[in-house]
Amino acid sequence: MTSTTAPRRGGRWIEQWDPEDETFWKETGERTARRNLVYSVLSEHIGFSIWSLWSVMVLFMGPEYGIDPAAKFFLIATATVVGALVRVPYTFAVARFGGRNWTVFSALMLLAPTVAALVVMEPGTSYGTFLLVAALTGVGGGNFASSMTNINAFFPLRKKGWALGLNAGGGNIGVPVVQLAGLLVIATAGATHPRLLLAAYIPLIVIAAVLAAARMDNLAPVRNDTGAVRESLKDAHTWIMAFLYIGTFGSFIGYSFAFGLVLQTQFGRTPLQAASLTFIGPLLGSLIRPVGGALADRFGGARITLGTFVAMAAATGVVVFASERSSLPVFLVGFVALFVLSGLGNGSTYKMIPGIFQAKALARGMSGETAAAYGRRLSGAAMGLIGAVGALGGLGINLVFREAFLTSGSGTAAFVTFLAFYAVCCAVTWAVYLRRPAAAVIQTTGVETKPQLTSV
Repeated sequence: MTSTTAPRRGGRWIEQWDPEDETFWKETGERTARRNLVYSVLSEHIGFSIWSLWSVMVLFMGPEYGIDPAAKFFLIATATVVGALVRVPYTFAVARFGGRNWTVFSALMLLAPTVAALVVMEPGTSYGTFLLVAALTGVGGGNFASSMTNINAFFPLRKKGWALGLNAGGGNIGVPVVQLAGLLVIATAGATHPRLLLAAYIPLIVIAAVLAAARMDNLAPVRNDTGAVRESLKDAHTWIMAFLYIGTFGSFIGYSFAFGLVLQTQFGRTPLQAASLTFIGPLLGSLIRPVGGALADRFGGARITLGTFVAMAAATGVVVFASERSSLPVFLVGFVALFVLSGLGNGSTYKMIPGIFQAKALARGMSGETAAAYGRRLSGAAMGLIGAVGALGGLGINLVFREAFLTSGSGTAAFVTFLAFYAVCCAVTWAVYLRRPAAAVIQTTGVETKPQLTSV
């Protein structure tokens, strides 16, 4: 990737960037890309913590708050939907302002919901105020989109599965970390001191912004390409991958936000008991996400994604059984397995995106850097939309949980719904990306193995 524009001023701008050139990559590219990855992970990590803040705050909200479980699920859903929607503008902000510059700004934006929650988090605050503050935490969800778009531009296709998986996994860990921090506060100071948790995050936000300003770079060759956006919006693969990402990331973030509340509502756990279990699933799901990307690099993202959805359906069956029997140990086994599998699927589905678009380039007769550049253009444009739609899956999960508990007082009906959805995801993955011989196989190592793409 080579810039033909005049150098920009007022920041750390890299004017030429070509990660597919092996000489460039070995001499300077890899070192620079890895440095930017480290500080991107840090900022995104804290963004995820703030986005998922209300999955912890609801554990502090005892009877004195006067808010029932259905209203708490809606608080969580509000944070989810705002975080999903802001992913779209956050994606394009990287090219407009620079990856480093936007990382600094988006990190500092996290102060707004954190300080607001610090002010209002006490009994007697109106439900509408809580909804507004929960909505503000959605800015943390946007950090993921800008971070992934930025890191996607830094790495060559052969490294994207690993790099994007590590970036996203390190960010996802922000969910269990804030839940562990909430557990520490509840266990030591009690469930009446949520402000201790909020106050601890303020200096961390400032540190992340300062380090991003000092150590990250902007890539001048990265530009918003309205033509690529229009083309990706018209491409059926963008929407198919968005659907599959609902099944992986939507599950991860939806379950992460709802887990503690489900334990309290269905199994009668106290805030301390719920908090002591809530973090386990998100932690394992976050840690395994880079593994999903690495496996996709080696075996193909479609194969790993299909296997993941089959296993998620089986794990959901275990959860349905446990829910009907009111067996907490079996429920935990099945639910934690869902987190692990969704983490694997997160890595494999995101690896598929750049590979699909480069495969389209190869099928059209492009080769070498031309095909790689085409893949970067369209995958970068598609990632924001796919990430936003996928995050909306978290909204769906929390709304389905809310309806299930309102009507039956149990989450069983919700899990049956999720089981049916995973079955559809299996069928779509197989039919579009793995079926033979009716369709060409898009191997997401970036190699098109047959001359024509799948007809969709």
